[in-house]
Amino acid sequence: MKLSLQEKLDNLTTQAGVYQFKDRENKIIYIGKAKNLRNRVRSYFQESREHGAKVDRLVAQIHDVEIIVTDSELEALILEANLVKEYKPRYNVNLKDDKSFPFIRVTHESFPRIFPTRKIVRDGSQYFGPYTDVRSMRDLLKTIKKIFPIRSCNLDLNSETIAAKKFKVCLNYHIHRCLGPCEGHISQEEYNRIIQDMINFINGRDKQVVAELKNRMAELAEKLEFEKAALLRDQINFIQEFQYKQKVVMPDTSDRDIIAIETNEDDACAAVFKVRQGKILGKQHFYLNGVAEEKPEDILTFFIKQYYLKSDFLPEEIYLPAKIEEEQNILAWLQEKFQRSAKFIIPKIGEKAKIVAMCAQNAKLQLGELLLQKQKAKDYLPHSVKALQRDLRLEKPPRHIEAFDISNIQGTDPVASMVCFIDGQAAKQQYRHFKIRQKATPDDFAMMAEVVKRRYSRLLKEQQPFPDLILIDGGKGQLGAALGSLQEIGMENQPIIALAKRLDEVFIPGVSEAQNIPRVSSGLRLLQRIRDESHRFAITFHRKLRKKRTITSELDDIPGIGERRRKILLTHFGSLKNIKSASLEDLSKVSHIPSKLAQQIYDFFHPATSGDTN
Repeated sequence: MKLSLQEKLDNLTTQAGVYQFKDRENKIIYIGKAKNLRNRVRSYFQESREHGAKVDRLVAQIHDVEIIVTDSELEALILEANLVKEYKPRYNVNLKDDKSFPFIRVTHESFPRIFPTRKIVRDGSQYFGPYTDVRSMRDLLKTIKKIFPIRSCNLDLNSETIAAKKFKVCLNYHIHRCLGPCEGHISQEEYNRIIQDMINFINGRDKQVVAELKNRMAELAEKLEFEKAALLRDQINFIQEFQYKQKVVMPDTSDRDIIAIETNEDDACAAVFKVRQGKILGKQHFYLNGVAEEKPEDILTFFIKQYYLKSDFLPEEIYLPAKIEEEQNILAWLQEKFQRSAKFIIPKIGEKAKIVAMCAQNAKLQLGELLLQKQKAKDYLPHSVKALQRDLRLEKPPRHIEAFDISNIQGTDPVASMVCFIDGQAAKQQYRHFKIRQKATPDDFAMMAEVVKRRYSRLLKEQQPFPDLILIDGGKGQLGAALGSLQEIGMENQPIIALAKRLDEVFIPGVSEAQNIPRVSSGLRLLQRIRDESHRFAITFHRKLRKKRTITSELDDIPGIGERRRKILLTHFGSLKNIKSASLEDLSKVSHIPSKLAQQIYDFFHPATSGDTN
């Protein structure tokens, strides 16, 4: 008889291992690892613990749990990485499928071949990649075939077929692009030395390749085999020409990987720079999804495990933008996998920090391209909008949001702003300013009621569509005032909320307590961004009006200054401050300002010196 979920939770082991959560359809929805399976798995179901919205949704769907016990936490880490790669569970961060990216394959044959492929065959062949930039891969292959005289044919070459003279050399042999293994013009040992040079070149060890070629060239010259030596000389020249084109970013010759990640809501992009012998050999980028509500260091940890799980090379140093979880376990796993040690470095200053920043900028640009492609899709809906719909339990996604804020100082120059966001992005052409019309004692509630009524009365009159959500900057009082205005004009079912500044509490109509929206929710972050933008827009308009009123009131207090002369003075001097500091002579030179009026202006701003004729 199958055990229930609770029975399994009650009987969990305290050993290290991997756990798999499954839903009602027996589909794996999350895979994790633990040093102590009992403590880790049971923690998901403890109500006293505060979980994020993502974990709450996960727990609500868990119908079964399976565990795999391992001998150590390190084994659990390796198993978790492999299982996540295989099953791609919904609630794990996932590296997007890279099956469409090509690799460079070096075949496992007596006389190996090299070519691009998208299919991995586990027959002992070596694979380099994946290459996210296909053009750079093709350029590399073109360079390799120019430097290294290896065969491009599909002939079944082995000692028997060569001895039987089944094949004849082709044009490539005569133009020195191949050394003719098909007719036995080169031994298998010598051919494989060339293949090893080529592999070293792909891995960025071009200096090592040049040194070995120079030694072999000297040996051939001593044996008076000048034609063969000349071929090696040409190879050396081609490699050195290739070196000159590469950008030097490090003064030493250590091998390094530079890794950085940029995130945006539920998407992320990881960029990897391969620095070999001080030069950038190549760069790659990988897209990840399911990263919403995940900590940056957790996303980085996940990517490193997935990247080196299928990598064919481990450099001496790995530069990161921040410290990661499980650092020692991951380093131990890498040493076991590659039979060599590496270390993580987080540079803070200098050239090393600059190259990490450059890598991060590349990740940001690539992520921007992905988001642009998504936005072009007709059915695209940002994750933050979906999260906000979920958090507020709205019937439809709040694709069109309008937000209001009031700005005034002790009741002077009261104004309101309305900003508009569509699909999570500011639609600035739809922003609106309001000068508050009521002349009574300043009342934030009354002012909010006024602008909401004015805005939506107009939309009703013009038969324009209402937003999917109205956001009021304030608490329950402001929300009640805005709601009253909507009811006045007959809009009873309009979705509306308020966001209080102090604790970022969200209030909805008919509920006295604030809504419990997780702090890490991208929906709440969207509300905060919209609220901050409405505040910025309101206060900018308020300052502009206050400045204009200050200038107007001071100049209007001077007899003989009307609107026309006020504009002339401001145009001539540029600001009220310059008018105040102007000399009597400067004021007299202004067109349309008589000398008597110039004296009045000067006396108005310099009362302490007026009348002093000495």
